[in-house]
Amino acid sequence: MMFQGSIVALVTPFKDGKVDEKKLCELVEWHIQEGTDAILPCGTTGESPTLSYEEHNRVIELVVKQVKKRVPVIGGTGTNSTEESLILSKHAKEVGCDALLLVVPYYNRPTQEGIFLHFKTIAEEINLPVIVYNIPTRTSTNLEPQTFVRLVKECKHIVGIKEASGSIEQVSQIYSLLLQEGLENKVSILSGDDSITYPLMCLGGKGVISVLANILPKKMHEFTQLLLNKNFEEARKIHYELYPLMKAMFIETNPIPVKAAMEIMGLCSAETRLPLTPISSQNKEKLVKILKQYNLI
Repeated sequence: MMFQGSIVALVTPFKDGKVDEKKLCELVEWHIQEGTDAILPCGTTGESPTLSYEEHNRVIELVVKQVKKRVPVIGGTGTNSTEESLILSKHAKEVGCDALLLVVPYYNRPTQEGIFLHFKTIAEEINLPVIVYNIPTRTSTNLEPQTFVRLVKECKHIVGIKEASGSIEQVSQIYSLLLQEGLENKVSILSGDDSITYPLMCLGGKGVISVLANILPKKMHEFTQLLLNKNFEEARKIHYELYPLMKAMFIETNPIPVKAAMEIMGLCSAETRLPLTPISSQNKEKLVKILKQYNLI
């Protein structure tokens, strides 16, 4: 299965400190109607670090049930513990996830060999497609291009990478190595940052795991489809049209701004969990202003 297009990094809506299950299902249904190509619950944007294991499993199960196989569901099940990641991944498979997103283990800073064995162990035991997630600003460890290509060569279930290093040079290195090995059609390189989706897809990437899709699902689908169809000129116009809004989603730590935007738009509560805090009044004013500019409120 080739994962491509606009994959929403779905927020987890809260209400009075608990997961708002009704709102979660409503958001999933909205995304399907708006053309979102795949749904990713329990990623960073879904506040996985502050979900209990029970909540984590419940969110993934609810999303799978609501989707009803209409689009792929990619469960975020990565942690900095291989054993704990296996537990979450087994549950995701049991409830019907189509694939897994596994982040590079954070805080304990494994070597490249440790990263390789972490992903290989989970991919081989769970027997589901795996997208690895490289975000060194949060994990403090970079998944080197050579390590990723080694994973692709040795693990048949590694089908993609969410590349959020912010380095277009690294994307070029990954794709060049895949071309050398004849593996470029086996995996999807996906942007982990909305604002570099355009250059990444011009270099051979297949889509984006998107924060912005939480508020503009149809537009992000259209944008990625233009790029997949190599309509680069029209896609470039959309890139610059959306660029200020893409950057606004990161005026504070993700997902604080996107949840605040969703509350302003009437989509769900802005509620987050500590240590994340409500958006500052100053930044909220900026957010209201830009949402008005885009006719979103």
